[in-house]
Amino acid sequence: MSQAFVVLNAGSSSIKFALHEARAPFAAARRGLIEGIGTAPHLRLRDAAGDTVLERRWPAEGFDHARAMQETMALGPDILAGSALVAAGHRVVHGGLEFAGPVRVTPAILERLAALSPLAPLHQPHNLAPIRALAALTPELPQIACFDTGFHRSQAPVAQAFALPRRMSEAGIRRYGFHGLSYEFIATQLERLDPALAQGRVIVAHLGNGASLCAMRHGQSVASTMGFTAADGLMMGTRCGALDAGVLIHLMDTEGMDARALEALIYKESGLLGVSGISSDMRTLRASADPHAAEAVALFIYRIIREIGSLVAAMGGLDGLIFTAGIGENDAGTRAEVAAGCGWLGLTLDAARNAAGQQRISAEASRVSAWVVPTDEEGMIARHMAEILA
Repeated sequence: MSQAFVVLNAGSSSIKFALHEARAPFAAARRGLIEGIGTAPHLRLRDAAGDTVLERRWPAEGFDHARAMQETMALGPDILAGSALVAAGHRVVHGGLEFAGPVRVTPAILERLAALSPLAPLHQPHNLAPIRALAALTPELPQIACFDTGFHRSQAPVAQAFALPRRMSEAGIRRYGFHGLSYEFIATQLERLDPALAQGRVIVAHLGNGASLCAMRHGQSVASTMGFTAADGLMMGTRCGALDAGVLIHLMDTEGMDARALEALIYKESGLLGVSGISSDMRTLRASADPHAAEAVALFIYRIIREIGSLVAAMGGLDGLIFTAGIGENDAGTRAEVAAGCGWLGLTLDAARNAAGQQRISAEASRVSAWVVPTDEEGMIARHMAEILA
């Protein structure tokens, strides 16, 4: 019987999971999603080819993350497909100052991770809920936590600092950066695709509903557009990105908005959705004739190009630009528009390659190469699990 890892990525109303072989190349045999937790719980399980092999629905009442894990474990034979489960891995958004790399979870570590919840209140509690649920259901099962902030700990202190009173910095208020598991995976793929570029100056554009850029040199993070929270930097699906803090003070004074209202504004009501008034989905906006949709897309592109300039300055140049995540991997229009704004850096796309979604999309004569590299955060977690358990 083959051995398998399960990798979980929990959000506020969903749990994504993937079943990976417990040995290289850590191929995914099953991928599942439980969504609608708290409203209309629904499970869809797919095989390696993407075909649906199982669906389940449950009443909403009493269906929380713990119940979701109970139901998932009850479906074990269907999910495991003849494999033996040997460990569970989890994407945990925040590792704070203490956790720079993956760790095997113990009760003491779980409490230390819970203490970081104020740094990521919309993510951390949900990331930890399946860990607690699995510990209660199968206490003997090893669990590994992998952190979205860990990859960025290689940044110089000046790149992580805010210009705030020192006591606040020492209390942990600094730039952490996120999407680190995605960036780490891309770094490993570059070593295979272009070893010379992997050691050079690279910007990776993780463009999805959550969006950020990471400047990498020698495969390590130099700077990132995200900071203390995952709301900073680029405009996103429903997040505003970088915002003058004075705007929030103004809204508190003029509209009486409190912390929760401001939180909803910057995380859920802004970005592509807020500017367009239509949708947070790039596909919907590209298909719309509404001028507000075009304005939202234009602002999204502008912010990417402007932040690329900032990261190029941080590295002292650019050798390669990598597109990844939902928009980056699938929207040729966004890639073309971003590349056009980077022409001053020596980047020229091959239009046919870009339209076809080929891996290398830059023209042969382009000084800066451009690539489309699919990300696999779950696969990166599986690799870390093997290292920890070994």
